[in-house]
Amino acid sequence: MFFNWGFMKKTVRELRKNQYLTAKDLADKLHIDTIDVLNMDDKRLKDIEEPLKSEMIPILRGDYMDRLPN
Repeated sequence: MFFNWGFMKKTVRELRKNQYLTAKDLADKLHIDTIDVLNMDDKRLKDIEEPLKSEMIPILRGDYMDRLPN
C-alpha cells in the first residue's frame, strides 16, 4: 500500500484528467450521476468514502485499460 501515498493525496479531478476522463465518463463507469462526480472533483481521493473509493481507484489508475482487446 505504500505506493498509493502520492496517488491518494491528489484530487479526483487531477486523477480523472490524467486518465483523459470527463465527469460523465467517470460517472458512467461508476454507475452514479454526473453531478456526484462533479461534487467530488475538489476532494482528495483519501477523503472519499470507502465503498466508492475502492471502485474509483482501479479506474483512476488506468487498470481497466489492461483488459482491452488487441
